[in-house]
Amino acid sequence: MPPAIEPTAEHSGMTTGVPFAPDLHDARHLWLKAVLLLLWLLVTFVTSFFARDLSLPFGGWTFGYWMAAQGAVLVFIVLTIVYCGAMDRFERADADAAAPPPRHG
Repeated sequence: MPPAIEPTAEHSGMTTGVPFAPDLHDARHLWLKAVLLLLWLLVTFVTSFFARDLSLPFGGWTFGYWMAAQGAVLVFIVLTIVYCGAMDRFERADADAAAPPPRHG
């Protein structure tokens, strides 16, 4: 029986990217995650906890009911899109900063 060959990037046809550096979790990333998680916590748990007190009308329902039924999910989707956009911006800025300066002449 031939020895098993573990798939590598060369054998699987996949290309390898830049290895994940542990210093990518710098202060910008941690602040972004903290702020987005705080917003998620406020929208999900605080509005549900105070749902009876949030009885103002919103779209034909009370605001607390609407947030528990639909609003929290919509806010979570928006937070995910914001996170993806911000991380893309951070990665582009880091790649530009790490790129060698252009040669002239």
